[in-house]
Amino acid sequence: MTIQRRRLGQGDFDLFAAAHERFVTGKPGGRKLSLKFVDLSGVSMAQRLLDDADFSGSSLQNCNMAGARMERAVLFGCDLRGADLTRARLVRADIRGTCLQGADLSEANLTQADFREGVIAVPHETKGLAAARHETRSGLADGARFSGATLDGSRFDGISATKADFTDCSMRGAILSGANLKEADLSGAQMEGASVAGANLAGARLCGAILSGVAMDTARLDRTDTTGCIRDPDAAAIARAEDLYQMALDANAWVESGGALGGAAIFDGEDLRPLGDRLKGLKLSAMSAKGACLAGLDLRGIAMQGAHFENADLRGARLSGADLRGSRFTNSLMTKADLTGADLGALPLGPTRSVPTTLTGARLRYAELRRADLSKATMTGADLSGADLTDANLAGADLTDARLDRAAGLPQVMAA
Repeated sequence: MTIQRRRLGQGDFDLFAAAHERFVTGKPGGRKLSLKFVDLSGVSMAQRLLDDADFSGSSLQNCNMAGARMERAVLFGCDLRGADLTRARLVRADIRGTCLQGADLSEANLTQADFREGVIAVPHETKGLAAARHETRSGLADGARFSGATLDGSRFDGISATKADFTDCSMRGAILSGANLKEADLSGAQMEGASVAGANLAGARLCGAILSGVAMDTARLDRTDTTGCIRDPDAAAIARAEDLYQMALDANAWVESGGALGGAAIFDGEDLRPLGDRLKGLKLSAMSAKGACLAGLDLRGIAMQGAHFENADLRGARLSGADLRGSRFTNSLMTKADLTGADLGALPLGPTRSVPTTLTGARLRYAELRRADLSKATMTGADLSGADLTDANLAGADLTDARLDRAAGLPQVMAA
Protein backbone atom coordinates (compact mmCIF):
# COMPACT_ATOMS: atom_id res chain seq x y z
CA MET A 1 0.00 0.00 0.00
CA THR A 2 1.38 3.41 -0.97
CA ILE A 3 1.98 5.76 1.95
CA GLN A 4 0.20 9.08 1.58
CA ARG A 5 2.56 11.89 2.55
CA ARG A 6 1.74 15.58 2.85
CA ARG A 7 3.96 17.63 0.53
CA LEU A 8 6.12 20.36 2.05
CA GLY A 9 8.17 22.70 -0.13
CA GLN A 10 11.38 24.61 0.50
CA GLY A 11 9.69 27.65 2.07
CA ASP A 12 7.74 25.55 4.57
CA PHE A 13 10.81 23.55 5.51
CA ASP A 14 12.91 26.67 6.02
CA LEU A 15 10.39 27.99 8.54
CA PHE A 16 10.40 24.73 10.51
CA ALA A 17 14.21 24.50 10.34
CA ALA A 18 14.71 28.08 11.56
CA ALA A 19 12.44 27.41 14.56
CA HIS A 20 14.36 24.19 15.27
CA GLU A 21 17.70 25.98 15.15
CA ARG A 22 16.38 28.45 17.75
CA PHE A 23 15.25 25.46 19.84
CA VAL A 24 18.67 23.79 19.67
CA THR A 25 20.56 26.99 20.50
CA GLY A 26 18.16 27.99 23.29
CA LYS A 27 16.90 31.16 21.62
CA PRO A 28 13.34 32.51 22.05
CA GLY A 29 10.67 31.22 19.69
CA GLY A 30 12.28 27.82 19.21
CA ARG A 31 10.38 24.63 18.48
CA LYS A 32 11.68 21.12 17.97
CA LEU A 33 11.28 19.91 14.39
CA SER A 34 9.01 16.88 13.97
CA LEU A 35 8.08 16.20 10.34
CA LYS A 36 6.80 12.63 10.20
CA PHE A 37 5.44 10.98 7.05
CA VAL A 38 5.80 14.12 4.91
CA ASP A 39 7.17 14.51 1.41
CA LEU A 40 10.29 16.71 1.44
CA SER A 41 11.83 15.28 -1.72
CA GLY A 42 14.23 17.63 -3.43
CA VAL A 43 14.33 20.10 -0.53
CA SER A 44 17.71 21.60 0.45
CA MET A 45 18.83 21.09 4.04
CA ALA A 46 22.49 21.76 3.35
CA GLN A 47 24.49 23.06 6.33
CA ARG A 48 21.36 23.26 8.53
CA LEU A 49 21.46 22.61 12.28
CA LEU A 50 19.07 19.66 12.72
CA ASP A 51 20.28 17.87 15.84
CA ASP A 52 17.53 15.65 17.34
CA ALA A 53 15.06 16.46 14.52
CA ASP A 54 12.47 13.77 13.74
CA PHE A 55 11.79 12.84 10.10
CA SER A 56 10.30 9.38 10.74
CA GLY A 57 8.76 7.79 7.64
CA SER A 58 9.32 10.85 5.45
CA SER A 59 10.42 10.98 1.84
CA LEU A 60 13.76 12.76 1.54
CA GLN A 61 14.55 11.58 -1.97
CA ASN A 62 17.21 13.63 -3.75
CA CYS A 63 17.45 16.08 -0.84
CA ASN A 64 20.60 18.16 -0.51
CA MET A 65 21.71 17.52 3.07
CA ALA A 66 25.41 18.13 2.49
CA GLY A 67 27.20 19.34 5.61
CA ALA A 68 24.03 19.25 7.73
CA ARG A 69 24.46 18.66 11.45
CA MET A 70 21.99 15.96 12.42
CA GLU A 71 23.33 14.39 15.60
CA ARG A 72 20.81 11.94 17.11
CA ALA A 73 18.34 12.80 14.32
CA VAL A 74 15.55 10.30 13.68
CA LEU A 75 15.51 9.14 10.05
CA PHE A 76 13.65 5.95 10.93
CA GLY A 77 11.98 4.41 7.86
CA CYS A 78 12.84 7.37 5.61
CA ASP A 79 13.32 7.23 1.86
CA LEU A 80 16.73 8.78 1.21
CA ARG A 81 17.28 7.47 -2.28
CA GLY A 82 19.63 9.73 -4.21
CA ALA A 83 20.09 12.11 -1.24
CA ASP A 84 23.34 14.08 -0.86
CA LEU A 85 24.63 13.61 2.70
CA THR A 86 28.29 14.36 2.00
CA ARG A 87 30.12 15.59 5.12
CA ALA A 88 26.88 15.49 7.11
CA ARG A 89 27.22 14.89 10.85
CA LEU A 90 24.93 12.01 11.83
CA VAL A 91 26.50 10.86 15.09
CA ARG A 92 24.19 8.40 16.89
CA ALA A 93 21.46 9.00 14.29
CA ASP A 94 18.54 6.55 14.07
CA ILE A 95 18.66 5.31 10.46
CA ARG A 96 16.84 2.02 11.03
CA GLY A 97 14.76 0.66 8.17
CA THR A 98 15.91 3.47 5.88
CA CYS A 99 16.37 3.25 2.13
CA LEU A 100 19.72 4.74 1.12
CA GLN A 101 19.97 3.27 -2.37
CA GLY A 102 22.15 5.53 -4.50
CA ALA A 103 22.63 8.05 -1.65
CA ASP A 104 25.99 9.80 -1.21
CA LEU A 105 27.28 9.71 2.38
CA SER A 106 30.93 10.32 1.48
CA GLU A 107 32.94 11.77 4.38
CA ALA A 108 29.88 11.82 6.64
CA ASN A 109 30.36 11.26 10.37
CA LEU A 110 28.10 8.31 11.20
CA THR A 111 29.72 7.29 14.47
CA GLN A 112 27.42 4.92 16.38
CA ALA A 113 24.61 5.41 13.85
CA ASP A 114 21.98 2.65 13.74
CA PHE A 115 21.18 1.20 10.29
CA ARG A 116 19.43 -1.96 11.47
CA GLU A 117 16.02 -3.36 10.60
CA GLY A 118 13.14 -1.46 12.19
CA VAL A 119 9.38 -1.75 12.72
CA ILE A 120 7.51 1.40 11.78
CA ALA A 121 3.89 2.35 12.47
CA VAL A 122 2.34 3.61 9.21
CA PRO A 123 -0.69 5.89 9.78
CA HIS A 124 -4.03 4.99 8.16
CA GLU A 125 -4.96 7.29 5.28
CA THR A 126 -8.02 8.71 7.10
CA LYS A 127 -7.86 7.43 10.69
CA GLY A 128 -4.21 8.31 11.30
CA LEU A 129 -2.20 6.50 13.98
CA ALA A 130 -5.38 5.20 15.66
CA ALA A 131 -5.58 2.57 12.91
CA ALA A 132 -1.91 2.35 12.01
CA ARG A 133 -0.40 -0.76 10.51
CA HIS A 134 3.08 -1.95 11.41
CA GLU A 135 5.71 -2.71 8.81
CA THR A 136 9.10 -4.33 9.30
CA ARG A 137 11.71 -2.65 7.13
CA SER A 138 15.25 -3.71 6.51
CA GLY A 139 17.97 -1.15 5.92
CA LEU A 140 18.81 -0.79 2.24
CA ALA A 141 22.04 0.84 1.09
CA ASP A 142 22.67 -0.95 -2.19
CA GLY A 143 24.94 1.18 -4.35
CA ALA A 144 25.30 3.86 -1.68
CA ARG A 145 28.58 5.79 -1.37
CA PHE A 146 30.28 5.91 2.04
CA SER A 147 33.84 6.64 0.85
CA GLY A 148 35.89 8.35 3.55
CA ALA A 149 33.01 8.25 6.04
CA THR A 150 33.42 7.58 9.76
CA LEU A 151 31.28 4.61 10.79
CA ASP A 152 32.98 3.69 14.07
CA GLY A 153 30.66 1.67 16.30
CA SER A 154 27.78 1.82 13.81
CA ARG A 155 25.15 -0.94 13.64
CA PHE A 156 24.76 -2.54 10.21
CA ASP A 157 23.27 -5.84 11.41
CA GLY A 158 21.34 -7.40 8.54
CA ILE A 159 21.56 -4.39 6.21
CA SER A 160 21.79 -4.87 2.45
CA ALA A 161 24.64 -2.83 1.00
CA THR A 162 25.50 -4.71 -2.18
CA LYS A 163 27.95 -2.90 -4.44
CA ALA A 164 28.19 -0.06 -1.91
CA ASP A 165 31.37 2.02 -1.76
CA PHE A 166 33.10 1.93 1.65
CA THR A 167 36.59 2.79 0.40
CA ASP A 168 38.88 4.39 2.99
CA CYS A 169 36.13 4.38 5.64
CA SER A 170 36.81 4.19 9.34
CA MET A 171 34.66 1.29 10.61
CA ARG A 172 36.31 0.51 13.94
CA GLY A 173 34.07 -1.62 16.09
CA ALA A 174 31.23 -1.53 13.55
CA ILE A 175 28.75 -4.40 13.72
CA LEU A 176 28.17 -5.89 10.28
CA SER A 177 26.78 -9.23 11.46
CA GLY A 178 24.55 -10.80 8.83
CA ALA A 179 24.95 -7.83 6.48
CA ASN A 180 24.77 -8.40 2.74
CA LEU A 181 27.95 -6.76 1.43
CA LYS A 182 28.13 -8.73 -1.79
CA GLU A 183 30.49 -7.02 -4.27
CA ALA A 184 30.90 -4.02 -1.94
CA ASP A 185 34.18 -2.11 -2.10
CA LEU A 186 35.86 -1.90 1.31
CA SER A 187 39.35 -1.23 -0.03
CA GLY A 188 41.47 0.60 2.53
CA ALA A 189 38.73 0.45 5.15
CA GLN A 190 39.95 0.69 8.76
CA MET A 191 37.91 -2.10 10.35
CA GLU A 192 39.75 -2.80 13.61
CA GLY A 193 37.52 -4.83 15.92
CA ALA A 194 34.55 -4.91 13.52
CA SER A 195 32.14 -7.86 13.63
CA VAL A 196 31.39 -9.57 10.31
CA ALA A 197 29.87 -12.77 11.69
CA GLY A 198 27.60 -14.29 9.07
CA ALA A 199 28.09 -11.38 6.67
CA ASN A 200 28.00 -11.98 2.92
CA LEU A 201 31.30 -10.66 1.56
CA ALA A 202 31.17 -12.67 -1.66
CA GLY A 203 32.92 -10.78 -4.42
CA ALA A 204 33.72 -7.89 -2.07
CA ARG A 205 37.02 -5.98 -2.27
CA LEU A 206 38.97 -5.56 0.96
CA CYS A 207 42.28 -4.68 -0.68
CA GLY A 208 44.56 -3.01 1.85
CA ALA A 209 41.86 -3.02 4.54
CA ILE A 210 42.94 -3.09 8.21
CA LEU A 211 41.36 -6.22 9.66
CA SER A 212 43.05 -6.54 13.05
CA GLY A 213 40.67 -8.06 15.58
CA VAL A 214 38.22 -9.12 12.84
CA ALA A 215 37.09 -12.77 12.91
CA MET A 216 36.29 -13.80 9.34
CA ASP A 217 35.61 -17.50 9.93
CA THR A 218 31.79 -17.35 9.63
CA ALA A 219 31.60 -14.73 6.86
CA ARG A 220 30.96 -15.75 3.27
CA LEU A 221 34.23 -15.09 1.48
CA ASP A 222 34.02 -16.68 -1.98
CA ARG A 223 35.74 -14.43 -4.54
CA THR A 224 36.56 -11.92 -1.77
CA ASP A 225 39.74 -9.96 -2.55
CA THR A 226 41.83 -9.39 0.60
CA THR A 227 45.06 -8.53 -1.23
CA GLY A 228 47.39 -6.45 0.96
CA CYS A 229 45.08 -6.34 3.96
CA ILE A 230 46.61 -5.95 7.44
CA ARG A 231 45.79 -8.56 10.08
CA ASP A 232 46.63 -8.73 13.79
CA PRO A 233 50.23 -8.06 14.86
CA ASP A 234 52.16 -11.34 14.76
CA ALA A 235 53.75 -13.03 17.77
CA ALA A 236 57.16 -11.54 16.97
CA ALA A 237 55.78 -7.98 16.97
CA ILE A 238 54.01 -8.55 20.27
CA ALA A 239 57.17 -10.07 21.79
CA ARG A 240 59.23 -7.03 20.70
CA ALA A 241 56.85 -4.45 22.14
CA GLU A 242 58.66 -4.00 25.48
CA ASP A 243 62.07 -3.66 23.80
CA LEU A 244 60.67 -1.07 21.39
CA TYR A 245 59.07 0.86 24.24
CA GLN A 246 62.38 0.91 26.11
CA MET A 247 64.04 2.21 22.94
CA ALA A 248 61.45 4.99 22.87
CA LEU A 249 62.14 5.88 26.51
CA ASP A 250 65.89 5.97 25.78
CA ALA A 251 65.22 8.28 22.82
CA ASN A 252 63.11 10.54 25.01
CA ALA A 253 65.97 10.70 27.53
CA TRP A 254 68.38 11.49 24.68
CA VAL A 255 66.30 14.51 23.68
CA GLU A 256 65.76 15.75 27.23
CA SER A 257 69.46 15.40 28.12
CA GLY A 258 70.62 17.21 25.00
CA GLY A 259 72.27 14.06 23.64
CA ALA A 260 74.06 12.99 26.82
CA LEU A 261 71.91 9.90 27.38
CA GLY A 262 70.44 7.28 25.04
CA GLY A 263 70.07 7.78 21.29
CA ALA A 264 67.54 8.30 18.54
CA ALA A 265 64.95 5.54 18.14
CA ILE A 266 65.23 3.26 15.10
CA PHE A 267 61.90 1.57 14.30
CA ASP A 268 62.43 0.87 10.59
CA GLY A 269 60.11 -1.89 9.35
CA GLU A 270 58.63 -2.52 12.81
CA ASP A 271 54.97 -3.11 13.65
CA LEU A 272 54.41 -0.59 16.44
CA ARG A 273 50.70 -1.30 16.94
CA PRO A 274 51.27 -3.43 20.09
CA LEU A 275 52.54 -0.24 21.80
CA GLY A 276 49.03 1.23 21.75
CA ASP A 277 49.12 4.74 23.25
CA ARG A 278 52.45 4.37 25.06
CA LEU A 279 54.29 6.73 22.70
CA LYS A 280 51.81 9.56 23.28
CA GLY A 281 53.50 12.77 24.44
CA LEU A 282 57.11 11.48 24.17
CA LYS A 283 59.98 13.43 22.63
CA LEU A 284 61.35 11.34 19.77
CA SER A 285 63.28 13.78 17.60
CA ALA A 286 65.15 12.23 14.65
CA MET A 287 63.25 8.95 15.09
CA SER A 288 63.37 6.64 12.08
CA ALA A 289 60.28 4.56 11.28
CA LYS A 290 60.76 3.93 7.57
CA GLY A 291 58.29 1.31 6.34
CA ALA A 292 56.92 0.88 9.87
CA CYS A 293 53.28 0.20 10.74
CA LEU A 294 51.77 2.83 13.05
CA ALA A 295 48.18 2.44 11.82
CA GLY A 296 45.65 3.62 14.38
CA LEU A 297 48.21 4.56 17.03
CA ASP A 298 47.50 7.33 19.54
CA LEU A 299 50.44 9.72 19.06
CA ARG A 300 48.79 12.91 20.29
CA GLY A 301 51.17 15.61 21.43
CA ILE A 302 54.27 13.66 20.40
CA ALA A 303 57.41 15.60 19.43
CA MET A 304 59.08 14.01 16.40
CA GLN A 305 61.00 16.79 14.70
CA GLY A 306 63.21 15.60 11.88
CA ALA A 307 61.72 12.09 11.96
CA HIS A 308 61.71 9.65 9.04
CA PHE A 309 58.40 8.06 8.02
CA GLU A 310 59.13 7.22 4.40
CA ASN A 311 56.73 4.46 3.20
CA ALA A 312 55.24 4.13 6.71
CA ASP A 313 51.60 3.24 7.40
CA LEU A 314 49.99 5.95 9.55
CA ARG A 315 46.39 5.41 8.50
CA GLY A 316 43.97 6.50 11.18
CA ALA A 317 46.82 7.57 13.49
CA ARG A 318 45.99 10.29 16.03
CA LEU A 319 48.62 13.00 15.68
CA SER A 320 46.68 16.05 16.84
CA GLY A 321 48.97 18.68 18.33
CA ALA A 322 52.10 16.74 17.33
CA ASP A 323 55.36 18.54 16.52
CA LEU A 324 56.44 17.05 13.19
CA ARG A 325 58.56 19.89 11.84
CA GLY A 326 61.14 18.85 9.28
CA SER A 327 59.94 15.24 9.18
CA ARG A 328 59.84 13.15 6.03
CA PHE A 329 56.62 11.38 5.04
CA THR A 330 57.52 10.53 1.45
CA ASN A 331 55.03 7.97 0.04
CA SER A 332 53.55 7.31 3.47
CA LEU A 333 49.94 6.19 4.00
CA MET A 334 48.06 8.74 6.12
CA THR A 335 44.44 8.21 5.07
CA LYS A 336 42.04 9.51 7.77
CA ALA A 337 44.95 10.43 10.05
CA ASP A 338 44.06 13.11 12.60
CA LEU A 339 46.60 15.93 12.27
CA THR A 340 44.41 18.63 13.80
CA GLY A 341 46.64 21.46 15.00
CA ALA A 342 49.83 19.53 14.17
CA ASP A 343 53.00 21.47 13.36
CA LEU A 344 54.28 20.36 9.95
CA GLY A 345 56.14 23.57 9.24
CA ALA A 346 59.85 23.99 8.57
CA LEU A 347 62.37 22.97 11.25
CA PRO A 348 64.88 25.78 11.91
CA LEU A 349 68.54 24.72 11.96
CA GLY A 350 70.05 28.14 12.52
CA PRO A 351 69.51 31.81 11.80
CA THR A 352 69.30 31.30 8.03
CA ARG A 353 68.67 27.56 7.54
CA SER A 354 65.59 25.39 7.92
CA VAL A 355 64.36 21.98 6.73
CA PRO A 356 60.83 21.75 5.34
CA THR A 357 58.50 18.89 6.16
CA THR A 358 58.30 16.53 3.18
CA LEU A 359 54.99 14.93 2.20
CA THR A 360 55.91 14.08 -1.38
CA GLY A 361 53.60 11.37 -2.71
CA ALA A 362 51.95 10.91 0.69
CA ARG A 363 48.39 9.59 0.70
CA LEU A 364 46.45 12.00 2.93
CA ARG A 365 42.95 11.13 1.73
CA TYR A 366 40.26 12.33 4.15
CA ALA A 367 42.92 13.39 6.67
CA GLU A 368 42.02 15.94 9.37
CA LEU A 369 44.39 18.88 8.87
CA ARG A 370 42.33 21.61 10.50
CA ARG A 371 44.53 24.35 11.98
CA ALA A 372 47.66 22.41 10.99
CA ASP A 373 50.79 24.37 10.13
CA LEU A 374 51.90 23.25 6.66
CA SER A 375 53.90 26.36 5.87
CA LYS A 376 56.71 25.68 3.38
CA ALA A 377 55.85 21.96 3.35
CA THR A 378 56.80 20.02 0.23
CA MET A 379 53.60 18.25 -0.85
CA THR A 380 54.31 17.53 -4.51
CA GLY A 381 52.16 14.68 -5.80
CA ALA A 382 50.42 14.21 -2.44
CA ASP A 383 46.84 12.91 -2.45
CA LEU A 384 44.71 15.25 -0.33
CA SER A 385 41.36 14.14 -1.75
CA GLY A 386 38.61 14.83 0.76
CA ALA A 387 41.05 16.19 3.38
CA ASP A 388 39.88 18.94 5.73
CA LEU A 389 42.31 21.87 5.57
CA THR A 390 40.07 24.41 7.33
CA ASP A 391 42.23 27.17 8.89
CA ALA A 392 45.44 25.31 7.94
CA ASN A 393 48.53 27.44 7.25
CA LEU A 394 49.61 26.70 3.67
CA ALA A 395 51.88 29.69 3.22
CA GLY A 396 54.75 28.76 0.93
CA ALA A 397 53.64 25.12 0.66
CA ASP A 398 54.50 23.35 -2.62
CA LEU A 399 51.34 21.59 -3.88
CA THR A 400 52.59 20.88 -7.40
CA ASP A 401 50.61 17.97 -8.90
CA ALA A 402 48.82 17.37 -5.58
CA ARG A 403 45.28 15.96 -5.70
CA LEU A 404 42.87 18.35 -4.01
CA ASP A 405 39.46 17.17 -5.24
CA ARG A 406 36.77 17.50 -2.56
CA ALA A 407 39.30 18.91 -0.11
CA ALA A 408 37.62 21.29 2.35
CA GLY A 409 38.89 24.63 3.66
CA LEU A 410 41.22 25.43 0.78
CA PRO A 411 41.94 29.07 0.03
CA GLN A 412 39.70 30.15 -2.83
CA VAL A 413 42.59 30.51 -5.26
CA MET A 414 43.60 26.86 -4.63
CA ALA A 415 40.06 25.53 -4.71
CA ALA A 416 39.62 27.08 -8.14
